[in-house]
Amino acid sequence: MGATSHQSGAAGRALTADRPSSVRNVVLVGHSGAGKTTLVEALALTAGAVNRAGRVEDGTAVSDYDEIEHRRQRSVQLSLVPVEWAGIKINILDTPGYADFVGELRAGLRAADAALFVVSASDGIDGATRMVWEECEAVGMPRAIVVTHVEAARADYSEMTAVCGEAFGAEDPDAVVPLYLPLHGTRGPDGHAPVTGLIGLLSRRVHDYSSGERAERDPDPAELALIDGARSRLIEGIIAESEDESLMDRYLGGEDIDVKTLVDDLERAVARGTFHPVLMAAPAAEGARQGLGTVELLELITGGFPTPEERAPVTVTSPDGSPRPAVTCDPAGPLVAEVVKTSSDPYVGRVSLVRVFSGTLRPEETVHVSGHGLADRGHEDHDVDERIGTLTSPFGKQQRTLGTCIAGDLACVAKLTRAETGDTLSAKDSPLLMEPWPMPEPLLPLAIEAHSKADEDKLSQGLARLVAEDPTMRLEQNPHTHQLVLWSLGEAHQDLALERLRTRYGVQVDPVAHKVSLRETFGAKATGRGRHVKQSGGHGQYAICEIEVEPLPPGSGIEFVDKVVGGAVPRQFIPSVEKGVRAQAARGLAAGYPLVDVRIILRDGKAHSVDSSDAAFQTAGALALREAAADTPIHLLEPVAELDVLIPDSYVGAVMSDLAGRRGRVVGTEQAGSGRTRVRAEIPEIEIGRYAVELRSVSHGTGRFSRAYARHEPMPAHLADKVREQAEKGSPLT
Repeated sequence: MGATSHQSGAAGRALTADRPSSVRNVVLVGHSGAGKTTLVEALALTAGAVNRAGRVEDGTAVSDYDEIEHRRQRSVQLSLVPVEWAGIKINILDTPGYADFVGELRAGLRAADAALFVVSASDGIDGATRMVWEECEAVGMPRAIVVTHVEAARADYSEMTAVCGEAFGAEDPDAVVPLYLPLHGTRGPDGHAPVTGLIGLLSRRVHDYSSGERAERDPDPAELALIDGARSRLIEGIIAESEDESLMDRYLGGEDIDVKTLVDDLERAVARGTFHPVLMAAPAAEGARQGLGTVELLELITGGFPTPEERAPVTVTSPDGSPRPAVTCDPAGPLVAEVVKTSSDPYVGRVSLVRVFSGTLRPEETVHVSGHGLADRGHEDHDVDERIGTLTSPFGKQQRTLGTCIAGDLACVAKLTRAETGDTLSAKDSPLLMEPWPMPEPLLPLAIEAHSKADEDKLSQGLARLVAEDPTMRLEQNPHTHQLVLWSLGEAHQDLALERLRTRYGVQVDPVAHKVSLRETFGAKATGRGRHVKQSGGHGQYAICEIEVEPLPPGSGIEFVDKVVGGAVPRQFIPSVEKGVRAQAARGLAAGYPLVDVRIILRDGKAHSVDSSDAAFQTAGALALREAAADTPIHLLEPVAELDVLIPDSYVGAVMSDLAGRRGRVVGTEQAGSGRTRVRAEIPEIEIGRYAVELRSVSHGTGRFSRAYARHEPMPAHLADKVREQAEKGSPLT
């Protein structure tokens, strides 16, 4: 794998690694429009993986990851681009910036060993990016920051580095500092002075990119004067992280610390996740080979980001849950790999992107596929042996064949027909299981129906494949409303699911109104008499029963009590009355919703020795219940959810006001740390059908919530009347 120069010239061939120490796995994080995909292209160009910006050898676009209209700015899935630099294979994981596809982001975080936060000098840092930073901080993931769009006319790099320090340096502001300052060229007629190079704060060297490739030189006196204050802060930040406790005293005593010592300490601090350098980058100019700051960024990744061997041992169990020894990143160890992404290819079928944590994965070998812990998402627990196909390294639309994939590396695996995202691959004679990584709960419902009979025949298989690819999507056959509901993270997530169903699996579906599972109950005691008497020649139909109905506490369901005396209703027909009553209760009485929380008492009745029958008493029971409801108030009950909303303190007022407007009752608030508040409320489910979208708007993308069914309770009279009107017209409540 050795490189004879900084640029490796890897275009057109699969990159392989012979040892974990020669691999770096880095995930790019940032909001949509921050420039992540453009940065991937710039790094690939600088590393020689492509021959011109945005293109690989056969003309396939590096950035062609988008499945909706092929629009690069709306990349919606995790993408892997391997490049090589200084003999190191770098797996660059490009993640979507849209909140609807946070599942792809979390998959990227799982597969990576370090994160590169991409922020725009012209757009700033959004709340969602800050939240991901805190998640990485909680697990100690190494992070660095790269500022993009520095070439924009209104970009201010100095201001942006200060913003980064404020946003990402809450624990230690001195741990978020720039490594370079921008070198500006001649100011143009519009007053804008373009960035043409970088000034290294540690090396005191100028990296000039004006020729299209980096050229180093000594700074002139004016340039040197720019860096003194920033250099001192950087050195102090590095020394504070140094394991050499004497270094600070020596520095404060006036000693000029050797640059190599500082660089070594910097790289160790970055790898530990305690120091977070800020760099800048810009795409290469037309015809140039290197973009501004790309060489420095590749040097930081290869020198400062950790190897897979430095990752903590992975906890595993047997599929039955019994503990097993943790595994380390050893190519000779037991095979443990994880499917971090699943996709379907029209030519080769299902393709699984796999991170190997231990052992070595080889083509055409049989492995054990194990998936547990996602049954609530519609992913049944499964254990099966499968023979994998070829191993490949993805690059844009290409798949380049690999001989093996060692511990610490990533590869695509073909022909795993049962493997789903989050599954563990292990040796068939020693199956192991990794705990699934936390995924956001899909909370936006979409009820669907097959467009035609032909679509109905293919719908089940198409939906099964869809949810196998995406664990942030949940499929539900609602037992109360009898609707097929696809739960997702947002509207764009929904649109993508429907598009994939149509284009990949040839299934056309129609969205329909999502129904809420209302209930009915009696508002007071009532009596009813059911008389079913018919004579039309031959055997007739004769059944009379009298019932009494009384309300019960919420959650009681339906009780049927037999209090017939004297055999007025023969014993063999009492179950028939109960069957008829329960059937009518299931159909509803006022608006077609199931009846609950009542006790139905059979008091009296009459039978005929010849004409009475099971069917006749079933009909009489139903008639009796309908008569009891005719002159008695029937209350509609709506489901109420317990809502748990986590938001920054600054949005508490807006969120509580929004909840009040949805008939919500706030039952408590509490501080959740890191400047956040937890708001707990009870709210009718009809009011939160689109809350996954609306909370995002109210909280500017920073709010999260969970929901759980609490109970059914009476619906306000004016809304209940509206439901009854809709029921008469045949329209469901949504």
